[in-house]
Amino acid sequence: MAVKIVRQPNKIALLGAPTSAAAMSAGHEGAPAALRSAGLIDRLRTAGYEVSDLGDDPPQLYKPDDESPRARNLPRVIAALEALKPRVEQAVKSTALPIILSGDCSVALATVAGARRYFRNVSMIYLDRDADLNTPATTPSGCVDGMVVSHLTGTGAAEMVRFWGEPPLVREPDLALFGVARLDPAEEQLLGKSPLRCFHAADVQRMGAAAAAQAAVERIHANGYEFILHFDVDVIADFQATNYPGAGGLALDEVRQALEVFVTQKHLAAIEVTAYNPTKDTDANAAKVIVELLGGALEKRLEALKAAAEVAPAKVAASAASASQSAAASIDKETSAAPEPADTHTATVTPPVAGEAWSSDSLQTETESDSTTEEADARESSGESSEEQEESPS
Repeated sequence: MAVKIVRQPNKIALLGAPTSAAAMSAGHEGAPAALRSAGLIDRLRTAGYEVSDLGDDPPQLYKPDDESPRARNLPRVIAALEALKPRVEQAVKSTALPIILSGDCSVALATVAGARRYFRNVSMIYLDRDADLNTPATTPSGCVDGMVVSHLTGTGAAEMVRFWGEPPLVREPDLALFGVARLDPAEEQLLGKSPLRCFHAADVQRMGAAAAAQAAVERIHANGYEFILHFDVDVIADFQATNYPGAGGLALDEVRQALEVFVTQKHLAAIEVTAYNPTKDTDANAAKVIVELLGGALEKRLEALKAAAEVAPAKVAASAASASQSAAASIDKETSAAPEPADTHTATVTPPVAGEAWSSDSLQTETESDSTTEEADARESSGESSEEQEESPS
């Protein structure tokens, strides 16, 4: 379906997906409630947003599943996706920015599928310490969360791939891995021949977090097409309130800088926050870190969108005036160069009125839901290649 979604820049729809079904232990399912309790809604309202809390889906908990060692707990994982997808659709249709609070990374499938109900082209920034590129054939653990990118791009577990009727949910050239610091051997091998964009943590630190984030946005055309930001909190170095913490990787301030670049893009279609485990955060200090990261980045988003809205009319007026003056100058030049008419009648030419001139800038004063057919077709037919590659437990 192609409909016009004109987003309201100061509206946020908060959705909870309390699931640990795709993980290898319980705890993640408590993330939505814990982040609310840590003051997330108040922080967003302080930043200037109208926040609608749409509540939580039914919880889906991790259970040992020795009968399916290659892809564990799939029925529970799919139940979580089926509950979340229509609610993401509802949030997108409401013109608000959906923020999905979850435990498992697997909710990415429901987020993308819900957005694609209204947006033809959806890209993704996958901010995560792990590449999540395993498949049932390569996984060392059967952890479905360690295969999420493969599910999205159509090569993961068949039951997950079929969640979207026409896979892939996201084309490989339209997905950028960002902050990767762990790769299994099979994932490293896959990246060597895949058009996926991979910004390793070491590359991000070498380039500078903000510059690397901007490069990721440009590589997947997220400055011109809707995209979803996946934020797995284990990308933060030494962040302990998660199932798989790790040393090295991106420092907290580097994650903050990258988030600010990603979140201030006008084509951001949704944010999902995953992998926070409140059972490993008894004093809630880690929850407060997440709340401040999100609140600070989204505060800058509102400032950036407001500034752009104020500048756009002036740019349109200036461009229109310039076009009118150019047209008038061209007419004057042609008139002065023309030979005098043979009779006494003089031809009169009226230059265009300034208000009749227009600029493509005028088309950017509102967020648009879908690209032109020509842009989409050109994008679908392009086969861009990634230039980069680097380690994952799962």
